[in-house]
This record gives sequence, C-alpha cells and structure tokens, in this order.
Amino acid sequence: MSHEKAMTPHEFEQALRAKGAYYHIHHPYHIAMHNGQATREQIQGWVANRFYYQTSIPLKDAAIMANCPDPATRRKWVQRILDHDGQGDGEGGIEAWLRLGEAVGLSRELLLSERLVLPGVRFAVDAYVNFARRACWQEAACSSLTELFAPQIHQSRLDSWPQHYPWIEAEGYGYFRSRLSQANRDVEHGLALALEFCDTVEKQQRMLQILQFKLDILWSLLDAMTMAYTLHRPPYHCVTDQPVWHHQRFL
Repeated sequence: MSHEKAMTPHEFEQALRAKGAYYHIHHPYHIAMHNGQATREQIQGWVANRFYYQTSIPLKDAAIMANCPDPATRRKWVQRILDHDGQGDGEGGIEAWLRLGEAVGLSRELLLSERLVLPGVRFAVDAYVNFARRACWQEAACSSLTELFAPQIHQSRLDSWPQHYPWIEAEGYGYFRSRLSQANRDVEHGLALALEFCDTVEKQQRMLQILQFKLDILWSLLDAMTMAYTLHRPPYHCVTDQPVWHHQRFL
C-alpha cells in the first residue's frame, strides 16, 4: 500500500499541463508545416488524415455521454457534439474542415470517401474511440484534456500558414478560428471534472497515463504521415504504388 500523498488540485493541474511537452505541436511534421517547409502533398495529406480524427470526435463524445449517468454533465458535454456536427446543414466543425479541404485543393467527395486515410491513422483514432466506449466516463472525458494545449496550436496555424502557403484559400481557416474559443470553454469544463474526480494518488497517476495515451495517439498520426508523405514509404510501398489499404470503418 502506497503512503504517497495525493497532489493538491493546483499541483495536479500543473502535472497535467506539464504533459504539453509531448503535444504534437513539437512533432517534426508539425514544425515543418509551421515553418513553411511542408509541401502541398504534405499539407493535403495532413488535412485528409486529420479529417478522420475530426469525424470521430463526435463518436467519442457520444460514447462518453452514453456512459455518463449525470444529466448536468451530459447537458454540457453535448455541446461538443454540436460544435462538430452542427445544428443544421452547412454548420459545425466537420463542415468547416471540409471547407479547409477544399481550400487546400481536396474535393469533399475525396475527404468523405476516406480513401486517403492511412492505416496507422485509422488504427490510432479507432483506439481512441474504443477507449471512450470502454472506460468509465470520467476517465474518457479527461482524456480530452489535450485541449489544454490546443489554443496554441490553432493560433500558430492562423499566424503562420497564410504567409507560408498563399495557395491555401483564406476561407479554409474558419475551423481554426472557431476552435480558439470552443477549446478554452471545453478545457474549463474538462479540467474541473479531472480535478474533482482525481482525488487519490492512484486516480491522479492513472489520469496522467491516460492523458499520455491521448498524446501518443496524436503523435502517432503524424508518425504515419511522416512515413507516407515525408519519407515516401506509405503502406505496402515495397510491393505496390497503389493505396490498397482498407477504406472503411469497422468500429
């Protein structure tokens, strides 16, 4: 039995925020995009593969709500689904990402087909959705706390991309602008849940590992893209130049 004392709420919050050292903003692929060193193929590949992540976020949040017995929490959490799905046609974060795709030269049909989604990206994102389905709702909810670091990454794209990539149509940046305020709101709610729920050493250490798990997922997405679009070694590159991998969800 451990005699280690639980961290105070302030100490635990600082431990969570310290995980920002492993956020995917530090990945070489993202650094290259920020510095204007990414090719058109690399930007398009990132947009296409991140679209799979974007469309999976409402599935993850619906799974959290399905496991949550607290109406007050569900009333707050449902806003995350509406942020991405919208409350009508032509609204929401998924629609905004489709516009980003068009702005970088990808058709809606191609994005929606998921033909460009790399297996490594799909496996990592699916692992996140399945975790949200299996875990207790508090742990699944707090896995979203990578949002602690998200406003910085959205602002960096708004600051750097227009000057480095003039070929990207300006209308495509709507998603990043909208997430600046939405992410801050979500952080406030998610952090409050984490500080309330994690009141023992065991819960705090487990939550730090869960947050690392989510960071691992985001990092893995860029690892897969690096293989495909930087090293030019997509899956099965040694046997074919065709994208023969599966293109369907099997969740």
